Order: sequence, then structure tokens, then C-alpha cells
Amino acid sequence: MALPDDFLPADDLPSALVPALEKAWQRLAESLAEADNVAEMTGQEAPSESWEALAESRRRQLARVLAISPFVAETLVRHPDWLQHLDASGELDEALAPEALGEMLAERLESAADEAELHAALRRFRQARMLGIVWRDLTRPPGIDMWATAGAVSALAETCLEAALSWLEAHFAPRWGHPAPRSDGSEQRLVVLGMGKLGAGELNLSSDIDLIFAFPEKGETQGGRKSLDHQEYFTKLGQRLIGALDAVTADGFAFRVDMRLRPLGDGGPLVGSFASLASYYQDQGREWERYALLKARPVAGDREAGRELLANLRPFVYRKYLDFGAIESLREMKALINREVKRRGMQANIKLGRGGIREVEFVVQAFQLIRGGRDTELQVTSLRTALSRLPELGLLPAEVVDELEPDYVFLRDLEHALQALEDRQTQSLPDDDRDRERVALALDMEDWPAVMACLDEVRTRVRRHFDAVIADPEAELEEGGEAQPEAAASLDDWRALWHGEFDDDEARERLVEAGFSDPATTYRRLVTLRQSRHVQTMQRIGFERLEALLPLLLDAAAASEAPDTALERVLPLVESVLRRTAYLALLRENPDALSHLMHLCGASPWIAEQLARHPQLLDELLTPETLYTPADKARLADELRQTLGRIPEDDEEAQLEALRVFKHAHVLRVAASDIAGTRHLMKVSDYLTYIAEVLLDAVLAMAWKHLTRKHGHPLRRDGSRAGSEPEFLIIGYGKLGGIELGYGSDLDLVFIHDADSSGATDGPRALDTPVFFTRLGQRIIHLLTAVTPAGTLYEVDMRLRPSGNSGLLVTSLQAFAEYQRHQAWTWEHQALVRARVVAGNADLARAFEAVRSEILGRERDIQALREEVAKMRHKMREHLGSKGGDDGFDLKQDPGGMVDIEFLCQFAVLSMSAETPELLTYSDNMRILETLEATGRLPGRDCQRLRDAYLAYRSAVHRASLTREAARGRDADFHAHRQAVSELWQRLMEP
Repeated sequence: MALPDDFLPADDLPSALVPALEKAWQRLAESLAEADNVAEMTGQEAPSESWEALAESRRRQLARVLAISPFVAETLVRHPDWLQHLDASGELDEALAPEALGEMLAERLESAADEAELHAALRRFRQARMLGIVWRDLTRPPGIDMWATAGAVSALAETCLEAALSWLEAHFAPRWGHPAPRSDGSEQRLVVLGMGKLGAGELNLSSDIDLIFAFPEKGETQGGRKSLDHQEYFTKLGQRLIGALDAVTADGFAFRVDMRLRPLGDGGPLVGSFASLASYYQDQGREWERYALLKARPVAGDREAGRELLANLRPFVYRKYLDFGAIESLREMKALINREVKRRGMQANIKLGRGGIREVEFVVQAFQLIRGGRDTELQVTSLRTALSRLPELGLLPAEVVDELEPDYVFLRDLEHALQALEDRQTQSLPDDDRDRERVALALDMEDWPAVMACLDEVRTRVRRHFDAVIADPEAELEEGGEAQPEAAASLDDWRALWHGEFDDDEARERLVEAGFSDPATTYRRLVTLRQSRHVQTMQRIGFERLEALLPLLLDAAAASEAPDTALERVLPLVESVLRRTAYLALLRENPDALSHLMHLCGASPWIAEQLARHPQLLDELLTPETLYTPADKARLADELRQTLGRIPEDDEEAQLEALRVFKHAHVLRVAASDIAGTRHLMKVSDYLTYIAEVLLDAVLAMAWKHLTRKHGHPLRRDGSRAGSEPEFLIIGYGKLGGIELGYGSDLDLVFIHDADSSGATDGPRALDTPVFFTRLGQRIIHLLTAVTPAGTLYEVDMRLRPSGNSGLLVTSLQAFAEYQRHQAWTWEHQALVRARVVAGNADLARAFEAVRSEILGRERDIQALREEVAKMRHKMREHLGSKGGDDGFDLKQDPGGMVDIEFLCQFAVLSMSAETPELLTYSDNMRILETLEATGRLPGRDCQRLRDAYLAYRSAVHRASLTREAARGRDADFHAHRQAVSELWQRLMEP
């Protein structure tokens, strides 16, 4: 033997592992001696010579690896020449690229004449690569960490699958032929979906691989000695593929294959057509199968077809709504795991036990299942990627992820250390002292107690975060023990009340004790709901969710400021979602959301109606920091851009629905902040206006893109081609123009273009320019008013365009200007005071502002103008004002009300702008009044009285919208404001 006894340095190894190293080295020395003898007889280079050439650093790595891993020692005993090859190829420091792996294995399989030789080549290839992977994991050269190890094992598995499948297809082609092409003419191959950690690209060192086999379309094979039905062909091929990897031969196995995740498990067909799989998941798919498909990824065969299949299954996996029912399923799965762990005494299992690997996976996958349908960034197979995206989506605090990610890495590193010992699939902590020392050395920790101390800390943190996401909220209340005896007792009472266990007198007594002022009516409502046909005919899972929610809901109602009112308004929401029980789960899983729900519904029947009509808005209750803080215009635009960016451009239905959900959600935030008193009245209207402007921008862009894609671009007046950005204006009038939108306001709009009206678009289906812009306007109105499950965006009023309903839907700027100069009535100029550009081309917007300023800034006959304005106002009072009969008055239309102030502002602008052009700057009444004061056109005291009155009226109108009351006020409450407005009206308009 040429190598000295002290070839392997052991001075930096734990003394307890030195005997193991010496034993491993003795066996290796014997193997090398035998190999040298064989080499001498064949005239080849002695293997020991390449070992002698190892650098000192490599020998130290060898000593470390041999001391830790009997698997490495055994592999090198059987194949001592592999070390030289791995060292020379660089595999001891970094993994081969997937392409190089594939080429290397394909070359090895070229000489395989039968399946036995295929099996042998695959196993030897896998063992050699695993030797390199384990070596790198235990020595950690630069760039190698747990993720790199997991990625290398995954790439190896994919390479073996693809190479084996390709070899089998070619080998059996003379006998069975090839599958018939698909209906589109493309060829068919087996689709191999990797599930679990293979799908994630995060396999552990000695992992099983979970697979599902599929094929695109039915038919029969062609070109072979025997034609087979596709189902039979792909089944045979799949069986051979499993055997190629899983069968245990003299060379061991390549990868253990688990097919139990396929439809119906071991009792189902081994392979399914795309149609049969889609039908199965649609009709019979279970919750745990959604969980399994989260990580599904094509790993071999026809990968493009595999992506097509998964795209078709995506609605099954990722629900469009927030699916908090997924937490129940994960909770049940975890309970089953816990029972199995306890039954089999597996508490030391770092995967399934308390605070283990599976709990981190459940945390991440809970968010993927709940929110992946909306937050498409979570539709990824990699746990690492999904975890990293949770903070930016506001789903987990960054500090939680900063704990979970390294804790997960530690658990996976520990798992790899356990599996590196024997290349065995295990997650159980060792009992043997020597193996414990090996694991500690693999983790670079001082000793086994240090490993256990670190593991205990990690498990505690993981379990805390797991409980925060997965724990049963009802159990949390009841587990308060001595700290919360009243809460627990109260929940028991509410449960008994809902179940009808109290007689009527007892039930009413409990409700009175809880703060309900009309217990008889409240109890009758509950009994009516429980006995209703909708509840009695609910499916089991929905009924269980309702049963779990109602005690929590009653508890939250009792804790609200007005229990009777809150419950009365929330129960219709519950009734509306009895068939959409994911929302019941959402409320049950989020007690804080229940509290916000009671508060908001107690304060506003309008909010209660909105939530009942659009239950997807319940999502907003989950994040109070945004619920009570509406976004500014820039954030709104960015959020809408991201929302629409997740939807394919050709999916108009989904785009329309997303626009409506976006609008409802953000209007709800404004209303919530309004109720909470965190937003001044002016800011409420500002935010409602921002929402409309952002949506109009998006709708205009969508409509422009749709029309130009079909018909090309129109020509500008100078003959140049219009660009990709819309060359079009949406003018807002009325409340939109005046930045005074309310909760249910329509949009008064006018559409303007400035293209060459005699020209045509430049597309293959060209349109005359006026027709193009008319269709553009029609498209915009359609996008705003089309009814989807989430309702409409806005009602649109186009009557303020030139010539009203008899005029063109879209007007050129030149025609608009001519109309305003020569045909418009005084009331139309009054309306123009409140007009401003709300969406569209910036250059065209400046041109419009110039026209507006020209028209409004004309010199006018002041007396004639006064008479016309006053005459119009009197006519409106006659038709729209109160008819008397009570002490209240119409806040808007009665004398001294809001419209008087608006007409005063409009008269001031029309009569004074020629001398005071500053009045042309703004379209909203408050800033017009401020400008009148600043320029001295009206006394400051008069302007302040008008502003105070206007704010008081608008505040009352806003509140009336939220409380679903008429926009009327008691004369006594507004007497001073009415008197001030009326006095100014008399002085200025009827002197």
C-alpha cells in the first residue's frame, strides 16, 4: 500500500470519531490495494497514485467526510476511482450544470442494450453524483448551502427521469410505436409532474420522489408491431419508468418513486388523460390534493404540455376569493400528523414533530392556498420563493420571515446531516452516541447538547409562528384558562344559545346580560336563521363552518357599541354567504376582522349592504392598517397596475371583475376612515375622486389598446400617427369635476379628441376617425357600466356633452370650442366652471384648459347673467326642493342649501374672471371661495360663512349616504348656515 497510515489528518476531528475514521480508512486502504493490483496486471495507472496527488486541503475534507458519512466510505470502497474523477471534474466543489448532467447521462445510456443495463447505468450515475453532493454538503465550499444541496439533488432526479424516459421511448418504439399526434398536430409524450419537494426543486439528500403521470389526448399508437391504446401505452411506459428508478438491484436503487398523490391514489389509474384529470379535480378533488398540487411542476417528458395541464388545474388549486377554508384543512392534516406522531412515538422526528419542517411548510402553503388566487406572486412551487414574498404582500412581518427562513434552513441542514450518514430517508434524531457526534460535526457544532439546545430554540420559534397562522381561534379564546374565564364562559353561552339549548326566557335573559336592548327580536332573528331552509340544506362543511362562526359572531356583536343594530345588519351578510362558505371561514379564522365588521356595520347600513353584496370585500377587514388609511393617488395607480398586470390581457371578464373589486375595496377603506374620524370631509371626497380618476385612466388605456389592436391608430391633425398612449380626453363635470364625489355618485363625463376628423385609422380593418373615437367612447362606457358578479364600476351620465343626448358621443376639441362659443346656454357655461380633465393626453389637456379659460373668461352682461342664473335656480327649487310639511329641509335643493352656494360660485366665476383670471384656476367650490377672498372680490367674512355652510352641508350629506338616510337636515341644526347663505344670495343675486 503506497499511502502512509497518517495520510488522513485527524487532529481537528472529535476524538470520539477517530476510531470510526480509522476503521473506514482501513477498508479504503484494502480496496485501494486491490485496485492497485488490478491496475498493475492491466498496465493501468494505480488508483492510489491519484489519491497521493490530493492536496492537503482535500485530504482534510476527505477525513471529515469519512468520519461523518458511512455512505461515502462505502461508496469509495466500492469505487475508489470515483474520487479522482469527481476531483478532476470539479464536482467536489460545485455541481455540474443541468445540461452537462443530461449530456453525461445520455452518453452513458447510449451503450445500454436492455433494461438491466439501463438500471445499472442509472444507479451508478446517481451514486457518483450523490457522492459529490454529500461531499459538498459536508464540506461547504464557497456558494454551497442547504438550498444548493437541495437544488442539486432535484436536478439529478430530473436528469434521471428525463434520460430514462427518453431511453424507454426509443427502446420500445419498434414494439409499441409512438403515440398518435394531438388534434393540433403536435406530438404526444408522457407528462411527468414532480410533486412535493421535487416540484419545488428542494429535494432532500435521500428523498423519495412524488410523481403524477399524464398524457394529453386519447388515441392509439402508430408505427409499432402492436398498436396500443394511449391509456395502455402510457401505463406500460410509466411502469417501466418507475422500475428504472425504483427497483432494487445489485447496484441498489436510483430514486424511490411514490405515485400515491395521483387521483384515487393506489386504487386509481397509473396515468390519466388531461380530460380525465380535469374532470376528477373539478368533481372529486379534495382539499389535500389542492395542497399537493401547490408544488406540482413538469419535470420530464412533454414539459410544455405539463404546463398547459397545470394552467387548466390552477382554478382548482388557487381560488379567486380568499380561501380561509384552507386553514381548516391544514389544521385537520396537522392533527392527523400529530396523532400519528404520538401513536408511533415520533416526537423526535424533525419533519413531523412539534416545530418541525412540516410546520414551516404549512405556514407558507396556508398563505398560498388562501391568497394565491389573488396574489399571483404566490403561485410558485418553491417554498423559499413564496416565503420571501410574504412580507412585500403584507402577509407576514419581515421579522417573522427573518426568523422562519434560517430556522427552516437549520432544520433542513439537520435533515441532510441525518441522511448523509447512510443515504437513508430519515428525519429521526439518532440514539447512537457516535451518530450524534457525526451530526454535530456535520453542522459544525460543538457537541450533541449544543445541537439539541439550538434545535429546541428553533422548534419553539417555528411552533409560535405556526400557531399564529394555523391555530384554532375558538380554542385560543377557550384556552385562556384562568386568564379569560369570562370569555370562555361567554363563548359556551353563545354556543348553547345558537344551538337552541335555552328556553325563550333564558335566551332573552342571556342577551340582556350581554347588552342587547331588544332581546326578543334578536333571539327571533337567530332562530329564524337557524331554521331557515338555506341553513337546513347546507352541505356538511358549510354547516360546520357556520356552527363554528356563530358563537364568535355573537360574542363580537355583544362587544360592539350597538349590539342589536350590529347583529341586525351583519346577519344578512351571513345569509348571503351561506353558499360561499369560504367567507364564513374567513370570519371564523380572524376574530379581529369580526370586531371591525361589527363596528363598521353598526355605524353604517351602507357598509353592511356593500359587504353583503360584495363579500369579497371582507378581505379588507384583515388589515386594519390599510382599512382605515386610504391610499393616495400614486399608491392607488400602482396597486391597480399590479392587479391588472396579474391578469392576461385577453381575459376581459377577469379584468372587469378586478376593476370592480378594486373600486369597492378602496371605497370601503374611505368609508371606514370616515366613520373612524381619521379623515377630514374634504379628504374623503379627495380619496373618492382619486379612485375614480385612477379607474378612468385604466379604462381609457384598456379601451385604446383594444381599439388600436383591431383597427390601428388614428392620424393627428398634422398627419402623423397617434402613439400607443391614448390621444383622447375624459372631462369630468359636476361632483367629479369639482372633486366632491360621494359614496354613490354618478360620473358626469364628456369625451374629446383632437385627431384629423377627415382621416382614418391605419390598421388592416381601418375605421374613419369619427367612427373610431365614437367606438372608443362606447368602449369606455361599456367598461364602466357592464354588470359583472361584482356589479358595475360607475353609472355614467353623458348629458353635459355639446347638444346633450342629441349630440355626438365624442366631440373634437375644435367642435367643442365652437359649440361653447356660439351655441352653449348659460347653464352649460355654469357646468363648465366645474369641468376639468380627469384622464387622457397631457398636451390635449392643456389645449382644453385654454378653451375653458377662454369661454369662462369672457366679458359678460352682468345683469343679464344674474337674471339667467337666478331664473335657473328658482326653476330647480320648484322641481327639486321640499314641498313643506315638516321642520326639515333638503340640504341640497332648498333655499340656503348647497346648490345656492354652488350657483353663487359659478356666477362669480362667469362674471368676474375677465377681470380676475385667478378664478379660472380651480373647479371646486372651496378653492373658488378661497380665491374670491384672496383676490378681494368678496369680503373674507362672507367667504368664510359660505365655506362653513358648505362643509356642514356636505358632511351631513356624506353621513346620510353612510346611514342610508335622506339628505335632509333639521332646520334648527342648520338655521345659522341657511340664513347666512340666503342673505348672500339676496344681496348678490336678487338685489
